[in-house]
Amino acid sequence: MEKGNVLVIGNSGVGKSTLINSVLGEDCAVTGYGITGTTRELSIYENDRIPFRIIDTVGFEPSYRKAAKAVRSVRKWSRDSAKDGKEDTRISVIWCCVEGTSRKLFPDTIKVMAKAVSMWPSVPVIAVITKSYSVPERRENIMMVHDAFLTHKRLSGSLKRIIPVVAMTYRLNDDAYAPPEGVTELIDATNDLLPEGIRSSERDIFKYKLDRKRVFAHGSVALATAGAAVVGAVPVPFPDAAILTPLEVAEINTISRIYGIARDDSLVRFVDSIVEAGTVSMTARAAVAALKSIPGISAAASVVNAFIAGSIVAAIGESSVRAFEQVYSGGRSVYDLEWVKRLTEGSLSDSFVAKVGKALRAIDGIQDPRRLSAIILDLFFK
Repeated sequence: MEKGNVLVIGNSGVGKSTLINSVLGEDCAVTGYGITGTTRELSIYENDRIPFRIIDTVGFEPSYRKAAKAVRSVRKWSRDSAKDGKEDTRISVIWCCVEGTSRKLFPDTIKVMAKAVSMWPSVPVIAVITKSYSVPERRENIMMVHDAFLTHKRLSGSLKRIIPVVAMTYRLNDDAYAPPEGVTELIDATNDLLPEGIRSSERDIFKYKLDRKRVFAHGSVALATAGAAVVGAVPVPFPDAAILTPLEVAEINTISRIYGIARDDSLVRFVDSIVEAGTVSMTARAAVAALKSIPGISAAASVVNAFIAGSIVAAIGESSVRAFEQVYSGGRSVYDLEWVKRLTEGSLSDSFVAKVGKALRAIDGIQDPRRLSAIILDLFFK
């Protein structure tokens, strides 16, 4: 089918490859660290579910020479494709990527971008603020980017949106995460700016965004599960699930942000219902007691505790994903407290005990919390 073309430009190390992976749902772009850049030449990525392909250019420091090289490669691609009879090679949208943690570079970076994309004066531009971990600084960053664009006539009239983005879950500390944010908003905005005959329907885009959010949420559950395995392995008494409360609160809040659920008193009560059902309820206590009393397990006590802790957090995470997906889709409300309590307790039912108990019997000799958490995630997400 005919597709639009999104040109991605930005400094080396700004996170373009990670952003592309996050949007497409595939590990197709090479990711890396530092400022030297990982994309050495023009690369084009697409999947069959969204109506635009992504053109990744070579990264550049604040240098017009390198930016011009990136743009020349795009022009060559467009010319060569036209020779091959492909008509849909026109640039439809430009993502100008600036790094939220390097605000001092905004003016210079945008100046170089303005020169580099001057050959497309009428193409709509979305400024993407990558690595936008600091929520309090986002408003200030948006204003700084907006002001920087205003000083360049080549881009100021084309700027349509400024979107802060966290492309993948980022661990802030043991009990807090910056969840993926802004990615589905970027998908929406890009689709809206495509020529009318190319855009996907609202229904198709919604389904695609829902799938992306589910993947993001599962990634957050994986981080929380690994953290719980570490907590459980510490040689302290582990009588019930209450010791996991801080991890679960962080996990559930992260998932709620991924699904864009507004944080107010009703959400707090919703989260509290999940935490209560997953930690201090009779169901949660019974699940822990049943797992700790399973006969025939030869693994060390610390390994057993780590596995149980990780399994509880994974189960609560999995049920939270289902709960917030229902809220996001309109099937349920954050006021449905009894429903979410039953859903959470159901995730720790007899089938949970049987599944985790069977796995416990097979982990003898494994002590690495990372390996344990990988086994746990296979139980719940494969």
